[in-house]
Amino acid sequence: MEHPVVVGTDGSPHSLRAVDLAADEAVRHGVPLRVVFASLWERYESEVPEIGEGERPPYEALAEDVAASGVARAKRRRPDLEVTSRILSDEPATALQEESHAAFAVVTGSRGHGSAASLLLGSVSLAVAARAACPVIVVHGDEDTWDDRSRPVVLGVSELAEGQAATAFAFRAAAARHSPLLAVRAWRCPVYEQGEHHLGHGSAAPHEERAAAILTDVLDEPQRAYPDVEVERRVTEGPAHHVLMGASAEAGLVVLGAPRRRGHAGLQLGRVTHALLHRSTCPVAVIPERH
Repeated sequence: MEHPVVVGTDGSPHSLRAVDLAADEAVRHGVPLRVVFASLWERYESEVPEIGEGERPPYEALAEDVAASGVARAKRRRPDLEVTSRILSDEPATALQEESHAAFAVVTGSRGHGSAASLLLGSVSLAVAARAACPVIVVHGDEDTWDDRSRPVVLGVSELAEGQAATAFAFRAAAARHSPLLAVRAWRCPVYEQGEHHLGHGSAAPHEERAAAILTDVLDEPQRAYPDVEVERRVTEGPAHHVLMGASAEAGLVVLGAPRRRGHAGLQLGRVTHALLHRSTCPVAVIPERH
């Protein structure tokens, strides 16, 4: 049996939108869906009045209701999809990280706080994107963005050794969506050359040519494996996070690699991935790259 798409839900509007996108992704890739509710509700059961014999503890009842509503929502959206649920007594981020070891992908909502909610990523989504063992899709944008096949899958291209898993995922996603693929590589002159470049001295051509060569190295083999995927290559001068933010405005999905290096603690997300996770206008897929 293929690994499922796993989606975390807590019953909030953000998480229910994640259920919608997760159901779509599961159908596109021909895998089942698992709806997960995780909470340390047992901490709070001692604080509520005693319950009668045969009654469910209130937090257990809430967990079952939230999970069931997530399953029902997914089935309404995709009636033929195989959907199961799992209720876990754990911190949500920890539970989803554990689920990621046997998942095709994990989908989470992006949930902010206060008046700047659209610019702030929830702590659970950030932690899962930074540590999961499988691809993580963080939901941004609206349903029209997700369903528009004319919008490309945008791949942020890094060095060949750094981005093979992300490239493979982007091609598979584009094929499943019947969408084009836009591969973007940003480039910049080194600091010591910038003054000459802007004064008209020296040449930026070698840096642009190197960026184009990296695109060729990264894309040629997977493009042969997916001959029906229309591929556009874009080499752009500028900071990578600015370049990719601009590309995300026309995208249906942005795909970024996230190196996972042994011995490195903390959230292993670079500046580019961090920026897109917070401010993208479409869903962002973070793909772990093992080294």
